[in-house]
Amino acid sequence: MAAQREIENVGVIGLGKMGLPMARHLAARNFNVTGYDIRADLAAIAGEAGFAPVTIPAALATTCDLIIVMVAFDSQVEAVLFGPDGIIAEASTDLTDELVIAIASTVSASFVRALPARAAALDKRVSFIDIPVTGAEKAADEGTLLVLGGGNKAIFDRCRPALNAVAREVLHLGDLGAGQVAKMVNNQILWACVSANYERMGLAKTMGIDPKALRLALLKSSAQNWALQTRADERPLPWAEKYMMVVLQEADKVRISLPLAGTVKEVIKGIKIERGLPMPTGDD
Repeated sequence: MAAQREIENVGVIGLGKMGLPMARHLAARNFNVTGYDIRADLAAIAGEAGFAPVTIPAALATTCDLIIVMVAFDSQVEAVLFGPDGIIAEASTDLTDELVIAIASTVSASFVRALPARAAALDKRVSFIDIPVTGAEKAADEGTLLVLGGGNKAIFDRCRPALNAVAREVLHLGDLGAGQVAKMVNNQILWACVSANYERMGLAKTMGIDPKALRLALLKSSAQNWALQTRADERPLPWAEKYMMVVLQEADKVRISLPLAGTVKEVIKGIKIERGLPMPTGDD
């Protein structure tokens, strides 16, 4: 096999609140960036952010060294990879080609781990890594995301310069799917904290304590946590139920009981119902 070349040409699929600032940071670091999104105003968005637009995901397969997929759901990842206009349709069968596809979307580890075999069955020579991120929109805007990564380490390390353009730290945690497992665990702990904060603050208010004053006290105590510090329960919480459904489905596959996960899911659902917040759809 030919010597691996440096990553210079990066595609970003999904130019929402996370993908768009990632594309902008990559362009600012002098990567040749191409982006795809279903939105009609893509050309204007791309021009403002400093990258070139394409009209179908497949167009990235012949021009990019690395493609970052940052869409919302497994079904959308499936479409941009294996749909009629997807990346795999135009991916090379040449062993010397070195296209890397990085799944930044938060999806199931089992879905990600099945991708190499599915591509190989079609005789497509692509490599996969998974790079789910933490930090939400603010970190994406600032270029300070935390990347939780998995995949072949040599391939992963080859992508580090591009990943460093969007993140404060890039962690390789193991084989393909390890990043998704880490993100799944991270999310479960986060939402458990959100649930505990919400319920106990409600108890304190009912018993006559000012929640604002109590929050400041707890931030100085052993009960302090990131969700309490950042008031995570006051955010829109668009993906909370999705994340918890992912972990429950994965737990079912490996026959592990996670009773707290089910309880947390119901608490978060109750918060969203109380606040009139909808469950996200695949179009969000």
